[in-house]
Amino acid sequence: MDLTLLGRIDARIYTFLCFNSHGGIRFVSVRTSERSPTTYRDSVAQVPLLMWSSDGLPALASTAAGHITSKEQLAAYLSSAFKSGPHTVLLFLQDKLSKDDFTVFGGVFGNKQDGAFGNLEAALHSSSSVMFPALEWLDSSAIPALLQEKLGVSPLLVDADTLPHLSINTSASNLLIINLPYCTSFGKSCKEVLHDNDGIIGKVLSVMKDKNVLYTAIYTGLKPSRVISEASLSVHPAGRSLLQAVVPEVKPPIMFNVSGNPCVMLWAQNLNISLTGETAWIDLAAQVPSLTGSTCNSSNSLLVLTYSSGYILSFAMSQRFYPVSARNWFTLDSVQLQANGQTSSFTGSRNIYAPAEYSFHCQSVTSFRDILLVANKTNPSPLWRLNFIDFQIQGFGLANGTNFSYASDCAGFFTPGIWMGLLTGLLFLWIFVYGLHMIMQLNTMDRFDDPKGPSISVPQSE
Repeated sequence: MDLTLLGRIDARIYTFLCFNSHGGIRFVSVRTSERSPTTYRDSVAQVPLLMWSSDGLPALASTAAGHITSKEQLAAYLSSAFKSGPHTVLLFLQDKLSKDDFTVFGGVFGNKQDGAFGNLEAALHSSSSVMFPALEWLDSSAIPALLQEKLGVSPLLVDADTLPHLSINTSASNLLIINLPYCTSFGKSCKEVLHDNDGIIGKVLSVMKDKNVLYTAIYTGLKPSRVISEASLSVHPAGRSLLQAVVPEVKPPIMFNVSGNPCVMLWAQNLNISLTGETAWIDLAAQVPSLTGSTCNSSNSLLVLTYSSGYILSFAMSQRFYPVSARNWFTLDSVQLQANGQTSSFTGSRNIYAPAEYSFHCQSVTSFRDILLVANKTNPSPLWRLNFIDFQIQGFGLANGTNFSYASDCAGFFTPGIWMGLLTGLLFLWIFVYGLHMIMQLNTMDRFDDPKGPSISVPQSE
């Protein structure tokens, strides 16, 4: 079995082109434990080159796994192959070719009837052959120009139909180029096109045999049909690494300090206001406010946000002791919005409250849907609306310094759906227990009639 290195799949997996005893092209993947000392290029644009001769070829020096043959190395080998005497070279130049074409369309495990390279396999078996699985591709004219330089003759473009009528002068070198298409014919699959190309190769070789002309044939491509880009291992370190999503930058909360100590904190993703009652919203959270006019003490806090655009937003909070719960609670008594010389007030004490040492958080605080801020009836502008998104505020007990305390969220644990499910479940459980109790109260008869004996008489006293 003849093994020829075909190319590198990755840093440690290599693919081999194997011609087995049944004549099929087979690819074998081998995993190595260490990286080959061969230097790999970042660009892996390569074309395979298969070369065989009826007159013999010099031996090809063995190369490391994954080696990419350069143009200089190919030129050195061609110089040794064509160093003396005239040569007739048949260059089968396909529009595109990559080693993957042999993997996909070649006969595997001797299954020649399904392979697209039957004549090529037969020629490689019956002749002296060498293979360059990964030849560095530079441009489309590199191989013809290199052969023209080594042979010292101009190329002649021929085809399989005109070749039998062509007179070949064997006393001088000849360079015959046969162009082959690649998967561009309409109505034909790629395998059918390659099978037709293989038929042309077989026909040309048969003509050369009939003419009794010694030849050297080369099968390659104008450019690769598949190009895989690889990143250099020297730039990207090998091994596993933890992939972590980029955390978006979070803006700091609005903080009012008294004597260097935090007194009131507020944070919101959006502080939307609308003065027209329509969907046009103004987000005040995107602006930097002034805190002039803000105050706080042990029982009352006032946070005043004055914006350069002319809007003023005020949050008034208070805390008091409630004997029923035996603890202090704070409430957001009112939110005032001043704009265009007018002021609208919204009450929040009935819905926005928390223990005094906690903060209050709610995903949506609005004055028009799922209302938490109730507009006062005396407002001069009833169309004004507020919509605070991801809202959190704390006016007392900032023991954590620049951080919010534990948040009391506006979303309760027992939603209406949960209550309905619990009540329905309890109802069915009560029905089940009642039915089970009634079944357990049933008594069976302890006396039965005997048809052969006297009837049972049951005294009324029993």
